[in-house]
Amino acid sequence: MRLPDLSVETHAKAELVEITGEIRAALRAAGVTDGLLVVYVPHTTAGVTIQENADPDVKADFLLALENAVPARPPRGAYRHAEGNSDAHVKTALVGTSATVIVERGAPVLGTWQGIYLCEFDGPRRRTVSLKVLPG
Repeated sequence: MRLPDLSVETHAKAELVEITGEIRAALRAAGVTDGLLVVYVPHTTAGVTIQENADPDVKADFLLALENAVPARPPRGAYRHAEGNSDAHVKTALVGTSATVIVERGAPVLGTWQGIYLCEFDGPRRRTVSLKVLPG
């Protein structure tokens, strides 16, 4: 069952936006009780991850680690993509554009400290998050 897309506004070049609450609301509105939820971002410079949502420093550390691994200006060589956002494309490839989550009793099965995040790597922008539930 396809659920309505989420529209997420980002406010920085790189940020993690928690979308767990919006996903819970979409599942409730659709009357979903059990299944597998696919969370998919149809963008080449944004991704999806499940990460700790209790300590905001985790988000900062996550982004710092990605920036250190894939800097906007590499120490050797130069990116060739004319738009100037090659680092965002690589970060998206590393993080991935989807996550699959078990749904039980109408809610995503997440650990105590887990949340679902849209990962912005080329913002600020308005992003789409597609949701599909597979029967369980």
